[in-house]
Amino acid sequence: MDIVLSYMFSLVILFSVFVNPSYSINFNFFNASETGNQDQWQTATATWYGPPNGAGSDGGNCGYGDSVENPPLSKMISAGGPSLFQGGSGCGACYEVKCTENDACSRNPVLVVITDNCPGCPESVHFDLSGTAFGSMANPGKADQLRNVGQLNNLQYRRVPCNFGKSIAFTIDDGASPYYFATEIEYENGDGNIVEIELKQGIESSTWIPMFRSWGAKWALNPGFMLNPPFSLKLTEAGKGDTKKTIVAENVISINWKPGQVYRSFVNF
Repeated sequence: MDIVLSYMFSLVILFSVFVNPSYSINFNFFNASETGNQDQWQTATATWYGPPNGAGSDGGNCGYGDSVENPPLSKMISAGGPSLFQGGSGCGACYEVKCTENDACSRNPVLVVITDNCPGCPESVHFDLSGTAFGSMANPGKADQLRNVGQLNNLQYRRVPCNFGKSIAFTIDDGASPYYFATEIEYENGDGNIVEIELKQGIESSTWIPMFRSWGAKWALNPGFMLNPPFSLKLTEAGKGDTKKTIVAENVISINWKPGQVYRSFVNF
């Protein structure tokens, strides 16, 4: 009888998935370490900055602002040396890090996101972690002991795909106007970096206008003429090797957009 009930329940769940898309399974929420889609462990150096239980700086050079304090980032962030920050194209990249060289180390990986630049860090791979992220690599009750070490010379790290969910956030720059458009882009999924963004204005237009990276995760457009909303945005992400993937957020910026507002897409990588 239990087998029959279990079988009937499974049929109901499958029916709900196909009939109502809102009940579909979101595979992006599966743990990255279980997908087999990550790099091998490598060695880096690591330090930490800011308050012991804080998020480093206030948003950092990627322009994420207060979002570094809140879910899904939740202070689990890092400034990156030149090889990680990559002039801003490394913003939003996800890494697993773990320490093994100290008695306080748990040897368990934790997930961190690059949100800041570390201009004084060495050219070799270096993570300048938030106090929260650095302490999270410790055994229970030994976070302060690990932070007191100051620097780890054999941090283990690997790049993993980001899994932020089904939408990308576009925060409109405070200085944006009908003649100048700029937006900070956050929570994109995937392995690679955003390498190209194009804007399409209006509903009937088929012309895509290239935007340029202003700084960090902020992209801008200064066309020299008045723009006509709503705006669609085409994002191209570079993955491993020569692979690229492109998505289009149709009419993601509304006709009545305002500086400082946050808009979310219905698509993600």
